[in-house]
Amino acid sequence: MIHIYCGDGKGKTTASIGLSVRMAGYGKKVLFVQFLKGSYTGELEILKENVKVMRCDKNYGFFRSMSDENKENITKNHNDNLSYVIKNMNDFDMIVLDEIFVAYNYGLCDKDMVREIVKSYIGELVLTGRDPDEWFIEKADYVSEIKKIKHPYDRGITAREGVEF
Repeated sequence: MIHIYCGDGKGKTTASIGLSVRMAGYGKKVLFVQFLKGSYTGELEILKENVKVMRCDKNYGFFRSMSDENKENITKNHNDNLSYVIKNMNDFDMIVLDEIFVAYNYGLCDKDMVREIVKSYIGELVLTGRDPDEWFIEKADYVSEIKKIKHPYDRGITAREGVEF
């Protein structure tokens, strides 16, 4: 089954982590791959105990502030992780591709590899991020849009440890 958590609201990654914890709690094998994220976040410390976590090798920042060199480096990192997924997908009961739609839409990953995973994987596949292409929506079994109504960032409050990261 294919799950999508999309939209401009807070909670897409949190929802995918919740599913990962639930699946791992039943003794199932979970692969959690994060795109565009490389800085420390507390939830990954807990996940790493029972879930294979793959992510960026460092924090490259937001797309609009990345240099061409950083875009090349992050794309290579993403494609290496996608290659791992393709080669090992049958070893996992659940695969999460967190923030895949952002990487996909900005051309920071190989789109053919992403589509191959979506077409070939037979377990629970969880995809998150903003603005999924209609192709993904059509393939999905679950689509949940998380809509921002209000957020502290709108008032200038930056991300807080334990809440946003």
